Amino acid sequence: MWPRSQTLQQRLFLVLLCCMTGIVIVVSLLFYNRTTEQLQRKITDLSQRNVSQTIGLFDLLDKGFDSLSKSISNNFDLVRLLQASPTEPRERFANERAITNIIGTNYFSRDDMIGIHIITDRGPVYNYGNYINEMVPGYRSADWYRSIVEEGGKIVWLGIYPSSIVDQNEHRPVLAFGRQLFDLDEHRPIGVVLYESSPAPIVAALANLKLSPSSEVYLIDEGGRLVSSTGGARQLPAIAEGPRPETAGESLVTEKDGKLVVSSRLPFAEWTAITVTPARDLKVELVEMQRYLIIVGVVLVLLSIVAASVLSNMISSPMRRLIREMKRVELGNFQGVIESGSYREMDAMASSFNRMVRQIGRLVDRVRQSAAGEKNAELLALQSQVNPHFLYNTLDMIYWMLDEREEDDLGEVVLALSRMFRYSSHWEQGAPVTLREELEQIRDYLTIITIRLEGRVSVGIDIPEEWLDVPMPKMILQPVIENAVKHGLEPLSGDGRLELTAEAREGRLLLTVRDNGVGMPEETLARLRASFEAAPQVKIQQGAERRQGGIGLANVHRRLRHTFGAGYGLQADREPDGGTVIRLTLPIPPLAGRTQAQAEPAPAADSQKGEETQQS
Repeated sequence: MWPRSQTLQQRLFLVLLCCMTGIVIVVSLLFYNRTTEQLQRKITDLSQRNVSQTIGLFDLLDKGFDSLSKSISNNFDLVRLLQASPTEPRERFANERAITNIIGTNYFSRDDMIGIHIITDRGPVYNYGNYINEMVPGYRSADWYRSIVEEGGKIVWLGIYPSSIVDQNEHRPVLAFGRQLFDLDEHRPIGVVLYESSPAPIVAALANLKLSPSSEVYLIDEGGRLVSSTGGARQLPAIAEGPRPETAGESLVTEKDGKLVVSSRLPFAEWTAITVTPARDLKVELVEMQRYLIIVGVVLVLLSIVAASVLSNMISSPMRRLIREMKRVELGNFQGVIESGSYREMDAMASSFNRMVRQIGRLVDRVRQSAAGEKNAELLALQSQVNPHFLYNTLDMIYWMLDEREEDDLGEVVLALSRMFRYSSHWEQGAPVTLREELEQIRDYLTIITIRLEGRVSVGIDIPEEWLDVPMPKMILQPVIENAVKHGLEPLSGDGRLELTAEAREGRLLLTVRDNGVGMPEETLARLRASFEAAPQVKIQQGAERRQGGIGLANVHRRLRHTFGAGYGLQADREPDGGTVIRLTLPIPPLAGRTQAQAEPAPAADSQKGEETQQS
């Protein structure tokens, strides 16, 4: 395929140039074809999104104004005062004052409220606003009044007006709505309440329907009357006339005379919002994109040529330099150093070769030092066994002397101490033991403790026979038991209780050490848990942690983590009624749990379940 005379640099240049140019052409064509489709979807999605947001805004306005109107129509005191007919001037004044106060409370509940007007069927009219009210003549025969009465108590949205429809002194634009008032006992009409608020929230919600800065939005009611517009138009333009959606939230998109018309039905008062946008505003992006795509395509092709040339030279140049250096090594310069100074892969190749040569020398030295260290360790191990054997024999001699003098308690202490010392001094091959051996060590320790505490501590061990052969690191349980005795049970004024149980949970063995001692302070418990989380790099500070056994427990946690992995170790908790609970999590080997009882009857003396030690 390639001429043999071609160099690697030439081949790389042609391959890179063809790949880059092909990618640029394919991507440009795909991008161009997708642009028109995306533009149409963008217009539809944008209009739908704007409609959804606007519906949400109008829904909030509807709920707020409906709640405001109900606060008056459902006010029992106000309805009672409106039906009252006091004869005394003082009573009439007090009655009107109470009505005005109730209306004022609702008026000041919203910042955009302009006026609240209650028109009773008996004749009196009560108003609350910023100015002295002067009622418009003939308001009872107005269309808005009849609309409110015909709805029978439902909220009626009258629309947006350039000025108040009932107050001649109010000339600001208003959003008018109201509902009929009824006697709450007999449910008969007693009047109407009319609200006039600022239309600013409606206008702001309409602005959200704009598709471009040049868009105009018109809001029309069910009868086709123009309610409001973003441009302040007084009349609906002819281009906005046409079919309208039938259901709330639906949108119709049409194009007329170079303009895009989007009609959206709002659930608010059955109004319709019509957005008119010049089509050129929506196609600006397409034209700009086409021009940009052509420029970018040309630039990318030129850059591909330059990049292919540079990359091919960068890849082949360090390889040529590496070949020259390796030929020098072939001539016998094994102490030489290859320096690449190129991209990461070539640097890694050169540095790996250099490290290989240096590592051979270091490995030879390390093997020599390791052999010498092993010999020294064996010598120290042999020397360290002299003193332990002497102490074993001495403790055994003391035990027999105490036995002859019938000092049974002291004899038991010395014998237990001898077994503990013998057990803890053998650490060959990482000192792997079973749970059974650890329990024997714990019994010796508890024998000494119960005698020393004069029977103030009772011990319960409940471990099924099937878990006694589970392997575990040596000297794991004693630090936990010792911590419970020293810091929990010894300071206790009354009798103490220490329990050791085991259960299998989710493929793991959970050992629980529970005491009813004085408990661990929250601060110390928090620091202890932090030391567990920081294992194996944790460094326990001097102070409360040392006094509370933090160093020993943290060491046990680190040993379990190092031996079995991150999912194992210790957990510390406090009992609600005092005391401390330490839980050790160990792995269960695949063959664990198959007790000897399944193969042959186990001797009763070997069972550890239900063992109870009580000193009186």
